Amino acid sequence: MEYVWLTVGWVLTVAGIVGCVVPVLPGPVLSFCALLCLLSTKHPPTVGVLVFFGIMTAVAMVLDYVVPAFGAKKFKCSRLGVTGCFIGTLVGLLFFPLGLLLGPFLGAVVGELMSGKSAWKSIYGGVGAFLGFLAGMLLKLVVCSMMTIWFCMEVLFSGTM
Repeated sequence: MEYVWLTVGWVLTVAGIVGCVVPVLPGPVLSFCALLCLLSTKHPPTVGVLVFFGIMTAVAMVLDYVVPAFGAKKFKCSRLGVTGCFIGTLVGLLFFPLGLLLGPFLGAVVGELMSGKSAWKSIYGGVGAFLGFLAGMLLKLVVCSMMTIWFCMEVLFSGTM
């Protein structure tokens, strides 16, 4: 049964990394669940490790929503621009991978134009929303990478397999 949980853990680590790029997948949560799969092994993670990564997961998930809005606000983006960034991200998923990069920017620009801003101010706000989106993605990628590395080190070097 241990090998089944380890296989599930490996799948979850990959899904966690993918979830950092694909917004509909909760990457940090999936990576944390991979660590929980290690509870079934001969060398389970300590409570301290699980608490640390649990807090990191929660912080990353909260900041994933705060950082893009902060970037948009820093570049003077309106609420419609921030909403457009979110909608653009979802629509961009349909045109993966290029749509994932252009969607947040174009959505924010359209939102800014709808709020009555000029084309240049709309583009400026779109850049802020896009940079915030990328910063949130990078933050999730760092947290998931830390958990993935920990998972791999634990499985490969602690005699778990």
